[in-house]
Amino acid sequence: MILALAASLAVVLRDHTALRAAPRAGATELTTLWQGDVVEVRGERGGYLRVYNYRRERGGYVRGELLRPLAVTEADAPELLAVTRFLRDSPGFEALGISYGAAYLKAAPAAALSAEPFDAIAVMAERLADQASGTASQHVDTGSRHVDIAARLEVVEQFGVRMVSFERNGRAQVCYDGELFARVLALPGASNEQRAHAVLALTRPDCINPGVGPTLRAALDEERRELLAHVEERNLIPLTRSRLHARRAAVWASLAYEQARRAEPSAPAAREALAELLEVHAEELGADRRAEYLDAVVRVGAIRWAAAPAAAQGTALTLTAKPGAPGQTCVTLEDSRRQPGTVLARRCTYGIVWTASAQAIAQGQALVLAVQPLESWRELWVFHATDAGWTADVIPPGPNDPEAGYVDFAGFVPTTRRVLVVREVKERGRFRRQFEELRLDDLALVKQAGSAEQLPDFGRWQDVSWRRDTLALR
Repeated sequence: MILALAASLAVVLRDHTALRAAPRAGATELTTLWQGDVVEVRGERGGYLRVYNYRRERGGYVRGELLRPLAVTEADAPELLAVTRFLRDSPGFEALGISYGAAYLKAAPAAALSAEPFDAIAVMAERLADQASGTASQHVDTGSRHVDIAARLEVVEQFGVRMVSFERNGRAQVCYDGELFARVLALPGASNEQRAHAVLALTRPDCINPGVGPTLRAALDEERRELLAHVEERNLIPLTRSRLHARRAAVWASLAYEQARRAEPSAPAAREALAELLEVHAEELGADRRAEYLDAVVRVGAIRWAAAPAAAQGTALTLTAKPGAPGQTCVTLEDSRRQPGTVLARRCTYGIVWTASAQAIAQGQALVLAVQPLESWRELWVFHATDAGWTADVIPPGPNDPEAGYVDFAGFVPTTRRVLVVREVKERGRFRRQFEELRLDDLALVKQAGSAEQLPDFGRWQDVSWRRDTLALR
């Protein structure tokens, strides 16, 4: 909730504003005020205002040009809303905009309040949190950025704007708690565009603490699905509509994984994820929002085998998946041409084994299998013969800590015994897609490129079913 403001107020316009002991430039600096800080004005002397800052619990003098009067009477409400509206979409001025928004909520009569000020304050709070996490497209003051953002977070906290933070992949993630977005959804006069913005903010996957257990995570994803399902697309701008479909695709992908983990039918959810992704027009998202689409692509790409029907194994290599230790699935590879029961290789996993993905490579005495150990992380297992016998090697989407990614089997080159694979991965907020040729004997990298056209073998030897179903060629 927004803290009530008192009368005779002024707002600080700049960071690093000195609160001094006397009205002169050389006087002792008592403390530092920041953009958006609110002070009570108690007098004026020599171009300085005598003020008191309740957040710091200090009084002193500030140069008059560094402050702006902040009247909070009903007559001042239209002007306060106009300033809030202007600052809403001005990166770097979030704390100042939130201060003006709080002043407007104090000045405006309750009957006149609409969804607009709540939406504006919430949008600025979300953007400030992104800056604190280092994920915003616009940054402020590169030299002292981290100090400034931390101070601005303290400033907006006095207005009841709360942040939550946790660690994700070794980095601090800061998120706005979304209280005002929830209030926008509760207001009957909110537009579809404002509701869509609120739902997109409340369903962000990067603002889910990775430390939550599977039961709570499943409940959160179901809540996200419900929120997204109730957004009307009528009158939405193309950008918002595509963002909405991308978010729905990512949420359905999460639900499909959770259903598969509980041994429940996951194909319907996976098909919903693919259908929503097809509704996204990537060109409408622009550079600033393209990452949301890529994130959805990687998450849906990781789960796409859940939508595939089970295929009959018509080769000599037979793969079976059976329960092992509690929570484990053990995969056994047999050769039907040999004496029944002859096991070529066996490997167990706590991940989901997508048996529909099993594909034998007859020319290379090998078989590939998709295995998904995490919600948005799918690996490729390669069973192949070596001089020492059969073995099962794992090809991960990327070499670093799992964030999101998948690896696809894309074909086989019999003349050179090379496996064609595609990796798409999200690492530290960046997306990378790589087409590779690996030597089957030891899975060593032979060639790689950023597109299939750069590797001639992908044109001649790519797998037909991969080309039909993959998301890597979108």
